[in-house]
Amino acid sequence: MTNKDHLANNIYIGLMSGTSLDGVDGVAVVLPENGQHSAMRLLASSYVPFSAGLRADVLALQQSGENEIQRESLLAHALVERYAECVADLQRQLPVEPIKIRAIGVHGQTIRHRPELGYTRQTNNPALLAELTGIDVIADFRSRDVAAGGQGAPLVPAFHRAIFGQAGQCRVVANIGGISNISILHADGATTGFDTGPGNVLMDAWIAQHQAKTYDGNGAWARQGQVHTALLAALCDESFLRQIPPKSTGRDLFRPEWMAAKLPGFSAVPAVDVQATLCEFTAQTLVDAIIAYAPDVSSVYVCGGGAYNRHLMQRIAAQLSRHQSSATLATTEDLGVSPQHVEALAFAWLAQQFVLGLPGNLPEVTGAKAHRMLGALYPA
Repeated sequence: MTNKDHLANNIYIGLMSGTSLDGVDGVAVVLPENGQHSAMRLLASSYVPFSAGLRADVLALQQSGENEIQRESLLAHALVERYAECVADLQRQLPVEPIKIRAIGVHGQTIRHRPELGYTRQTNNPALLAELTGIDVIADFRSRDVAAGGQGAPLVPAFHRAIFGQAGQCRVVANIGGISNISILHADGATTGFDTGPGNVLMDAWIAQHQAKTYDGNGAWARQGQVHTALLAALCDESFLRQIPPKSTGRDLFRPEWMAAKLPGFSAVPAVDVQATLCEFTAQTLVDAIIAYAPDVSSVYVCGGGAYNRHLMQRIAAQLSRHQSSATLATTEDLGVSPQHVEALAFAWLAQQFVLGLPGNLPEVTGAKAHRMLGALYPA
């Protein structure tokens, strides 16, 4: 086998569009089959933004409404057009032509997540993506874990262990997208993890309502406000936060209606102070979870969009200090992986796990009965 053949046989594409609803992150990556993840090599990356209309369509499907089946089907088509655009851009960047991609791992767009009722729904049309790209597509990663009694989320801790784990050190990888989740890479080699609560989702909704912006860049607006202690306590009065892991959540819980139910007693609080308090809520719930389940943590590495919010990162550091933790705080950039690429890389890795016939879940994380192969194949 030539070097070119070996390269082609181990190139995977990972696509991720998350709860922040900003767009599609894509990567093309060489994943060695021998488990030597230090040899993982990023070949290309791409980002395709969502239009305002597409984002609105996704948000509308977060709750029941008229003609849902048709609206979801049409949304899936529109999403796949963005996925295919992202794949084409990645292919244009690859160093060798023509080159074969082993498979695409695509998460789809979560519109409902109710594992307590036995289902999770990621809108997607992987058959159409295979047709448009001519590449095998692996999709629907969460449902098998849910069928096995698990939460179906988070799925990234196994990947985090593979590429970020360090023997003898307790590291936490905190992914802050719309929702926050942590992977605890224990010093003894064990791995645990769970969703901690909201990431950017409530801050995004509040600034959209008051400033017609999709997000608070660098936390600039939140930085101008003051944390309202009583409102923060009201936000923290949520049963999900007290649940024992395994646990996962999403926009089904942390949505504008949830926030609106907390606000009637705080109508006099300035909007900018609410934003500051929402930022503190994300930082506090994240760090409280880390300290409760990884008290010996030596390093916290942040990925996802939250890693680029300087004010949020400062508030996370302050919360670690409040707990008198000596843990260092950084982003996954310090480990050689861009925070923006981590989740897309995870779904490329999950696609490889499927191709190799290996499990993709961690029962100790999701609560599934046992290890399971995750995903379904849509051949080119």
